[in-house]
Amino acid sequence: MDLKDKKILVTGADGFIGSHLCELLLEKGCIVRALSQYNSFNYWGWLEDIDNLSEIEVVSGDIRDHNLVRKISEDIDVIFHLAALIAIPYSYIAPQSYIDTNVTGTLNICQAALDNNCMKIVHTSTSEVYGTADYVPIDEKHPLKPQSPYSASKIGADSIAWSFFRSFDLPLAVARPFNTFGPRQSARAVIPTIISQLSKGDKKLMLGDLSPTRDLNFVKDTCSGLMAVAEADGAVGEFVNIGSGREISIGDLVDLIQEKMGTNAEIIQAQDRIRPAGSEVYRLCCDNSKLKRLTGFSPLIGLEEGIDITAKWFSNPENLKKYKTEIYNV
Repeated sequence: MDLKDKKILVTGADGFIGSHLCELLLEKGCIVRALSQYNSFNYWGWLEDIDNLSEIEVVSGDIRDHNLVRKISEDIDVIFHLAALIAIPYSYIAPQSYIDTNVTGTLNICQAALDNNCMKIVHTSTSEVYGTADYVPIDEKHPLKPQSPYSASKIGADSIAWSFFRSFDLPLAVARPFNTFGPRQSARAVIPTIISQLSKGDKKLMLGDLSPTRDLNFVKDTCSGLMAVAEADGAVGEFVNIGSGREISIGDLVDLIQEKMGTNAEIIQAQDRIRPAGSEVYRLCCDNSKLKRLTGFSPLIGLEEGIDITAKWFSNPENLKKYKTEIYNV
């Protein structure tokens, strides 16, 4: 399937990855409808920062509302379902919210897509569903290990999505991106946490555990991977990892970013930033061979280049002022 000229719905479009995906879809020649979380300020999140916002039909609403989801899915060819609560520490505090948004929201999308005869749905999962790696690189057959309420909710959402493919032949693929970074990312993620503190001139860098490894991917590659999955007919009914196949520890990542930014801040491991021992995912590294086989896509932007782009964006005072570097963002 060629996405060009298709009518596309992006849920979670006001978020970090969603806003970048909307930009790439417009470049592709798609007709984009974007769901932004309703709020009384009529504020559309990171969509407010994109240059071609006027070309997008923005709808304010809530993924948990079945009737709204059904209505905004009418006349849609392809759905990219990204709307989710994703902060792991907050899932310890408010787990019910994660079930309501991630599981029920996915059920609403699948039911609406089925009722409205959508051509393709890409449900966005996460590498967190795998837990700490039993083996690396992690392929799609790796056991699922819910080590946080967040990851448990995403496993539930994935199961709901796949059940609609199995039960009703809903043309759906489950994409599992590994860790994504880039401009506009929330400060709850590690790279914005590091860069925003350093950009503010802090001499002490407040972080959690430095030992876990992550497979880090620039946001444009993640979005291109999602689009490649949507266009690949062979991806229907499949779980597909999106990642680089490289891993780096948080400690080595800090050293790389400090070298890039010319800083030498003291690293402080703050106790309130460390996950419970049984919840921390200590190792993630993607096997992306299935993505390559089904779509032909491979990541194009390396870690160092991505860090350069991201650090430059955060160093802009207009961008940096949107972040509260003095608090721990859960």
